[in-house]
Amino acid sequence: MPTGPDPVAGDHAAADRPAAGVRLPLRRRLLPVIALLLLAPWAAECSWGGFAIDDFLPVLIFLGPMYGGAAILIRETARHLGAGWPTIVLLAAAFGVLQAGLVDQSLFNPDYLDDTQYADTRAAAEATLVPGLDVSLRQAFDYVGNHIVLTICAPIVLIESFLAPERRPRPWLGRPGLAVVGVLYLLGSLLIFSDINQDKGFLASRLQLAFAAVVVVALVAVALLPRWRRARPRRARRVPHPLWVGLLVVLVRLGSDLTPGWAGVALALALAGAAGALIAYWSSGNGWGQRHVLVAGTAGLVTAAAFAYLVPPYSPASPAAALAGDVAVTVITVALVGGAWWRLRR
Repeated sequence: MPTGPDPVAGDHAAADRPAAGVRLPLRRRLLPVIALLLLAPWAAECSWGGFAIDDFLPVLIFLGPMYGGAAILIRETARHLGAGWPTIVLLAAAFGVLQAGLVDQSLFNPDYLDDTQYADTRAAAEATLVPGLDVSLRQAFDYVGNHIVLTICAPIVLIESFLAPERRPRPWLGRPGLAVVGVLYLLGSLLIFSDINQDKGFLASRLQLAFAAVVVVALVAVALLPRWRRARPRRARRVPHPLWVGLLVVLVRLGSDLTPGWAGVALALALAGAAGALIAYWSSGNGWGQRHVLVAGTAGLVTAAAFAYLVPPYSPASPAAALAGDVAVTVITVALVGGAWWRLRR
């Protein structure tokens, strides 16, 4: 399979592309796979304060196959195709709709958070219900957006930033490995579906399921378009310092919650679209590199870790356990992002 240059990461020099036929030892290829398998569920559910520290390990064990499996499959699909971050982001969006619409069906279940410490968010969610589908556009933006940023993109960015430049656009697994991860993901998703269906006693309507399935298929189809695999010439344009890119992402995250209701959703969508367009514009410049990708991909994770102190976990926990979890989130986030930045500066 081709592994051409990533139009967003800036891996455009011929020296950065892997030599044809070179295959790394199995141990070196599996290490980032295992890291992504563990990091994705932690980023998805723990990094923003959703669980106290004593729940971190169960999250990794029970949600790792589903979240980690999805992150690996998305990353490997893009890299096997020789595609870059546009494909990864679109596939991440498809996963977000698949997860929230078909697996745990939180997108359609108005009672989904009633048995958690987030039951008071129901009124805000119902303020943006789409007639006929009974889906909250506010929740849809939050659920799918968090899966894009936290579950998929941030973990992939972090793991790839620790790798040598020539390894970032390369696949880690062959067909047998992908088949194993695919089975792991399916089993993990079935486990969560059956557990939540039994616990919540909810099943979305046929119309809702069909709607979610059509959106997933459409996003996957767009993600697999050949245009994302074509190498484009880098343009001589000014690219801001990576920290300014991170500040843009943080401001978008903060601005998305400024206003409730339909106005808030419209503002959130406008900010996300404008930021995405601006990052796409910057990334076509010849000064855009992996440090820009690292900051753009992890600014949302850093913001989530900072706000973890202000939000409660899903289930009631002792103040000591909740605080310990928040401190652990800070330490892990700083270690990962700081370590990746140091690695790239070397």
